[in-house]
Amino acid sequence: MIKDLTLLPHQLYAINPRVFLRDNRLIALFAVTLICIFLLTPCVGISSDVNGRISDRSDASVADGNDAAQDGNGPTMIMSYSKEKCAKNPIVSFAYFVPLIATTLVDNISSVNNEQQVDIISHKITVDSKSFHVACEFEILGSGFHMNTFDSAGMIATQTDELKKRKKMTNMLDYIKFDGECFGIIEVKGTITGSTRTVTEVDIQFNARGHESRVTVGLYDIKPKDGEYKYENRSNEIVARVNSLSFKKTTGTVPRMGIKVASISDPGGSEGFFSGLKAAIANFIIKPPRVTKLGNTTMLEFGDALLQKKTAFTFLKAKNIKESKIVAMDHMQK
Repeated sequence: MIKDLTLLPHQLYAINPRVFLRDNRLIALFAVTLICIFLLTPCVGISSDVNGRISDRSDASVADGNDAAQDGNGPTMIMSYSKEKCAKNPIVSFAYFVPLIATTLVDNISSVNNEQQVDIISHKITVDSKSFHVACEFEILGSGFHMNTFDSAGMIATQTDELKKRKKMTNMLDYIKFDGECFGIIEVKGTITGSTRTVTEVDIQFNARGHESRVTVGLYDIKPKDGEYKYENRSNEIVARVNSLSFKKTTGTVPRMGIKVASISDPGGSEGFFSGLKAAIANFIIKPPRVTKLGNTTMLEFGDALLQKKTAFTFLKAKNIKESKIVAMDHMQK
């Protein structure tokens, strides 16, 4: 299981007011003590509602410590919108959207002593009479990797057409991995009707400032063997370097995630001209994978939080995380 490195909120004990009413001097002493506590306690700008959601923050230096294992929410992302005053969100908080959009069970896997931290470091908005466009740069700093692996039986079960026809299943998603440091941009687009602004699209780009994306996905094919599809019989394994993921507002249809890749190569192989050429061709024919309605809606809500320049966003709890664990850096180097 992933080790919980965050601090639990301090437990507040109820104080019987009748005790203080017995002596006015105790009331004065309590007031002075309370003022001292507020002066000495950092990050007093944080206030939470009964569900543990952060509503405000004056010092965005450390991410909120709530945990899906402790309450009904997922992790909270703190956004500083400043390079000089970065918030320290562990990579597992930023990448929490992956299990939320996943249509199968997933594993959370982080490298031991993972130092990856994420923050939203800028905010730029362009508005006209009918639409808006928000661009927020984010930065992933620190060594290590975080990845989500997708349950193979669940992935196979989603390919109902292939199962019926006993056809080869292609481009099955094996994992998504955030490895090392990178700059990215989150673009939020939407419409304006009167005084109402509606987010219609959220794009996450992982190759900002001309840097190579550090996000990869593993894909594979499966042919039926003796009438059965098994992960052990997978073939044509490839690694695709992801430049962007996109989510759009949909009505009455199954939501899908847009994806653009920079290169396609063999596992452990080098990336060169032909891997880039394969990616360029694949970008025209890739069928956007299905995502859950909850995950798609959550990403649009995250975009709305960026639109409003909120200082915090709490994810809903993902119920499909099968296992969380920490592994050595040289383990599962895909």
